[in-house]
Amino acid sequence: MTSQITVDASGPDRPSSDPSGQKPAKGLRGHPWATLITVAFGVMMVALDGTIVTIANPAIGKDLGASWSELQWITNAYFLALAVSLITAGKLGDRFGHRQTFLIGVAGFAASSGAIGFSDSITVAIVFRVFQGLFGALLMPAALGLLRATFPAEKLNMAIGIWGMVIGASTAGGPILGGVLVEHVNWQSVFFINVPVGVLALVFGALILLDHRAEKAPRSFDILGIVLLSASMFCLVWALIKAPEWGWGDGKTWLFIAVSVVGFALFAFWETKVREPLIPLTMFRSVALSAGVVLMMLMAIAFMGGLFFVTFYLQNVHGMSPVDAGLHLLPLTAMIIVGSPAAGALITKIGPQVPLAGGMALTAVAMYGISTLETDTGSVLMSVWFALLGLGLAPVMVGATEVIVGNAPLELSGVAGGLQQAAMQIGGSLGTAVLGAVMASKVDSDLADNWAKADLPPVEPSQLDQVAQAVQQGIAPVPEGTPAPVAAKITGVAYDTFLSGMSLAALVAAGVAVVAVFVAFLTKRGAHAEAGAGVGHV
Repeated sequence: MTSQITVDASGPDRPSSDPSGQKPAKGLRGHPWATLITVAFGVMMVALDGTIVTIANPAIGKDLGASWSELQWITNAYFLALAVSLITAGKLGDRFGHRQTFLIGVAGFAASSGAIGFSDSITVAIVFRVFQGLFGALLMPAALGLLRATFPAEKLNMAIGIWGMVIGASTAGGPILGGVLVEHVNWQSVFFINVPVGVLALVFGALILLDHRAEKAPRSFDILGIVLLSASMFCLVWALIKAPEWGWGDGKTWLFIAVSVVGFALFAFWETKVREPLIPLTMFRSVALSAGVVLMMLMAIAFMGGLFFVTFYLQNVHGMSPVDAGLHLLPLTAMIIVGSPAAGALITKIGPQVPLAGGMALTAVAMYGISTLETDTGSVLMSVWFALLGLGLAPVMVGATEVIVGNAPLELSGVAGGLQQAAMQIGGSLGTAVLGAVMASKVDSDLADNWAKADLPPVEPSQLDQVAQAVQQGIAPVPEGTPAPVAAKITGVAYDTFLSGMSLAALVAAGVAVVAVFVAFLTKRGAHAEAGAGVGHV
């Protein structure tokens, strides 16, 4: 059985020796499917930790005596560190090799997870959540870089399909696993579970992963570019995180947004002057790559923003436990698991445009369906909309990733992977922030009238703000000792007002998905995908 590694990005199907001096892969060492299984362990940890912790937050707060704002930072610190570092981390992989970067990321992520489990204060937990985000940023682009360098062009979409399946299933399945662990073990187990998974990834990685270096790999660092990009990303994500608290009309929100815009402009200018830029702006001459980045962001806005309210709907309006709510989302998870590899095969056969456009159209229909949910909507109808959402998301997760990574030169595959992940993280933050603002605005405009129409006792303006904050989460603010008839009226008003807000937010998400349909037609098959390194025994 012969094998061959192609690392030269200058032309298709051109054999080349590995610049690192390694011999061609033999056995499992460098085997594409073994490589895919190995990186799947790593990306599963990172994707899982984005959602699994939300279920553990109440138990963490009770055990560590944390305030609500401190608990928010258990999630925000992770996403902030992850989003800010992804592109720089991808560049590190391009420079030093994706194998080394991946293994360091896995080891650091597992160690940080264990440290959180042993934390005796919320401050320590938040600090190590930052480290989790930083190490997660190292391994995510490296995983894509390894797949790009290992799989031949005709197998790359299928590999990315399975990779997308792991991420989608881990993201959607996080609340289920988190609920089981918190209910039957403890909140620490939510983090401790990453330790054995990380050890497996390290062992497999040491034995299987093969280092690939492109001949044109960067040899220096754009330090000023890293500083400008990181500062700009920080200001943007910080503004999105704090906007619900500060308000979209607050000067602080727009100050951070303005600073981020100026920072991005300075970064773009500097990148045209430096010899080896962090992100060569010539990458964006590819309309397909640029469209892929925009599409990934729009998909994340619709997905993460819409799903944010669905969890409140299931747990607070329908009164489900976290585990039950997670189980009701299984149709979404199942369709991502089934749809991602199928989408990879379809995209390989006919190209990305039709599957991507069709996927976003299905997403728009699903978000419209979610906008029609009521307090008495049955599980079957909910499952239909959730399944349709998963079926729509699957081809976009796979196709947009292939479009971004496949249209970038091999020596920039890490940067391309960082762009893909950064677009998804920023899109998710933007979706949660913007759709959250839509929800809050709708609740604020409807609550007082709905309250009055139900003939409920008047509420002071200061108290009305507190009531609105509860209603935005689908909680009926019924004071203790309230007579049953009055409690029923308050509950009805709270649920109806919440649903009107969720409906409007879901319709906005559907509108975003419709825009994404047109963006999808600007994509095309990866122009550089054929330059990926192929191992002959795929």
